[in-house]
Amino acid sequence: MDALIESHIPQPGPMRFTSSVPGEAAVRLRRAFYGLMAAPEPPGPALLLPLPLPDPEPALRTAPLYVLTRVLAGPEVVVTRYADPAREPAGAGDAHLAVHEDTRDPVQLGLADVVFRSGAPDDPRFGPPGRWAAEVLDRHRHCALAAYVTGPSSCVVRTREGALLRLTAVAEADADPAVYASAVHAWLAAGRTLAALVEDGLTVRTGSTDHHVVVAAEADGPTTGGTRQRPSPTPAGRSTAHANDADTPRAGRRSPRTGS
Repeated sequence: MDALIESHIPQPGPMRFTSSVPGEAAVRLRRAFYGLMAAPEPPGPALLLPLPLPDPEPALRTAPLYVLTRVLAGPEVVVTRYADPAREPAGAGDAHLAVHEDTRDPVQLGLADVVFRSGAPDDPRFGPPGRWAAEVLDRHRHCALAAYVTGPSSCVVRTREGALLRLTAVAEADADPAVYASAVHAWLAAGRTLAALVEDGLTVRTGSTDHHVVVAAEADGPTTGGTRQRPSPTPAGRSTAHANDADTPRAGRRSPRTGS
């Protein structure tokens, strides 16, 4: 080790690897660009504006959400969520697992029934919400519904069957829109129809509070080449358990944390 340290020759600095003519990039680039346009260069010096530093973003902390749901008579779903409990909470209803796409435990994404994230609908990192949701369903074959939270009272969801919906809470509702996505998953898992949701909306009950949600069909936007993004079809060789996921969202799964 001592010999390696004594014989170590430091590599040239980063400037050596960035440019063969340090400090001359602006002059040479402007000359090349104006030459390509067959136009005279401006008389002033060639200067580069420094790029602004990005705003710091705090680290996102997420936890898998164990969700208990009960579908009541009429368009109403009771939802109770537990953040990564040490043991699966006991309670009446059907269970599913909702996981943020940026979870620090990617194994949970393979078990998730609902995958969600939050962001601006025009965030170039993810593309339009409908396309992002289609890509999530294609990537996570166990997932039954993908939800992109676009604001404090709305989200866009796509089902495994390809339906694209916008969920918008009425003025007095103040729950996390990902709760509404879990309610839609529970509704479909119970065998209820999308048509009823679009026609009547949905009431989501959390604790003692009712949140009224308008459900509207969302138009699929075109992707590059003019085609529409759709989840890939279910492979013929998938297991029975996963094939059921693709046809009808699963109800009554009691162990989302272990996958059993």
